[in-house]
Order: sequence, then C-alpha cells, then structure tokens
Amino acid sequence: MLRPLLTLALLPTLALAEPSAGRLTDSVKIDPRTEQVIKGTLKYLAANQSENGAWLGIEGQEKQYPIAMTAYTLMAMLAAGQLPDEGEYGKNVSAGLRYLLDSIDDDGLIGERNSGQYMYFHGVATIALAEIYGQTQSTTLRPKLEKLIKVIVSSQNDKGGWRYKPYVSDADISVTVLQVVALRAAKNGGLKVPQKTIDNAIEYVRSCYHQGSGGFSYQPNQEDGFARTAAAVYSLQVCGQYDDPKVKTGSEYLFKKFNDNERWFTYGMFYAAPAQYMIGGKVWEEWYPKCRDLLVPKIKDGPDGQMYWETAQGGAPGPLYTTAVYTMILAMPNHYVPLYQR
Repeated sequence: MLRPLLTLALLPTLALAEPSAGRLTDSVKIDPRTEQVIKGTLKYLAANQSENGAWLGIEGQEKQYPIAMTAYTLMAMLAAGQLPDEGEYGKNVSAGLRYLLDSIDDDGLIGERNSGQYMYFHGVATIALAEIYGQTQSTTLRPKLEKLIKVIVSSQNDKGGWRYKPYVSDADISVTVLQVVALRAAKNGGLKVPQKTIDNAIEYVRSCYHQGSGGFSYQPNQEDGFARTAAAVYSLQVCGQYDDPKVKTGSEYLFKKFNDNERWFTYGMFYAAPAQYMIGGKVWEEWYPKCRDLLVPKIKDGPDGQMYWETAQGGAPGPLYTTAVYTMILAMPNHYVPLYQR
C-alpha cells in the first residue's frame, strides 16, 4: 500500500538545530482536475520511456540527456506514489532504476564523465537513487549510492561549492544545489555524510546572497535571478538552515519573480516548489495554488489520455523534462517524498 510520508521524525537530519515553526500542513489538497492532469502526465511519461529504461530529453531534433531525464522522471513518479514494482507504473520505475544503476561505473561516476556539465547529471541521478533507496533500503542500490556520494564529497571546493566536473574546481549555485540535495537525501536514507561538507556548503550558498534584492546570484557578487534564488533557498533548507533570515527573504523574492517568462523558470520551479513546501503554512498555501493555476490551464492533450506540457522557455530540453518537473510539483500535496519534508 502506498502511504504518504508525513514526517522525517525517525530519520537522521543534517543539522543539529531543530527546525522551528512553518511546518507542513494538510490544508493544501489536490483537486479533481489536477488529479486528472497528474494521471494524464504519468501516462505520457510512461509511454515515452525507452526500451532500455531511460527517458530522453530533446535538444533541437536530437534526443539527449538520458541520465538527467531519467532521474527527473523518476522523481515525478515518486511524487505521485510510484515505487519500484509498486503502483500502476511500478515497472516503469524499476526499469528506470535499473538503467541508472547500470550507468554507474566502478569509480562511482554516472554517465559521461567528460561531459561539460557532468555534475548536473551526477547530482540529480544521485537524488533520485537516494530517494528510492530511502523508501526501499535496497541492498543492491546502497553500495552504488555510497560511491556516488563519495564523488560528491571529494569534488567540493575550498569555498564549499561544486562546479561541472567531478573534481575540485570553482563553483556555482546551480551545480551546488544538486549536490547538497543529494547529500540530504542520502543522509535521510541512513548513509554517512561529513558534517564539514554540509557546513562548507552552507557558507558557499550564503556567499551568493544578493543583499539589495533579497535573492541569490549564480556566483558571489553577480546578478540575482529566480532560478538561482530557488536553488539557494532550497539548499539552505536541506542543509537544516530553516530559520536563516535569507530563507525568508528568498521566499519573498520568489513570489515577486514568479512568472513563466522568467529565464530558466521550469528549472527554478524544481527547487522553488519544495523550498516553499518546506516553509509550509501560509507560504505553501499561497504557493501551490499559484503554481496549479498557472500550470493546469496550459496542459496539452495527447493520444490515449496522455497529457503533457510543451517545452518551457529558457532552453528546457523538451516536453518530457517540463512534464516531469510540473508533475512532481502538482503531486507534492500527496506527501510521498521524504526529501521534501523537514
């Protein structure tokens, strides 16, 4: 039976301090129309899975990014209550899981290690695998997940951030967020994560704060933006900094900048939604309807009851990516994903 995971009370946390008020409430519900959309988008995602278990994005006319697209789609499936071999699309989840596990090499690297944006793929794949491990405690998955985490820990730079390659380099907020979220998900599942790694990551994220706007920048002392701020706020929260004043100002910034014409809007929404969800209370009560009322009217009908969103603005790699991210967001009131709880 699929059950909502309402709390992390029994799971280890990354921070020593206890989270304070603003916790999740159950006042936000999925209405019948949104439930219909989620069912339709899950059909679309399942129908577009490759024979080897991967999902693919589109860049121009070429299908690409199998590691990242598979991970994003698995997160959407998990948010909708699908687990390996459990639920209507359990077999799809199992096939996607096998694809990711088979893509991990002996050094703990997943996918093309020479890719110009390798750590994006490594980070989001680790998040998906850590979430599945946390809910299944798979003995097959754990040793591979430990190797993925080791790569993340070893490639953090002296400022506390991460960049594109799986070794120590410079850093930016968009790569850093994926690594800290992966660390939190792994920690929740019972894996060891050095506290120093978390502490240093917190300092890097704070260094990207834009004092004048209340948002965050891609790198320290640069221009602020919606996606950058969403990534930073979520990073602070998964590192246990729930009461950091920058979380509050960042949340307010996201409300001000909420506009699907914003550059990298879909990418930013992947972080903004769980960030606002973790704040909870009135913030989430206002944020979720705002997302729903923007997304549901824009859904497109496909064959056989499938539904999808067209490619979002800002260079998103195709409708599968957009559909996976927005499905995850709309399904969040189910409370199925432990990572999104405090």
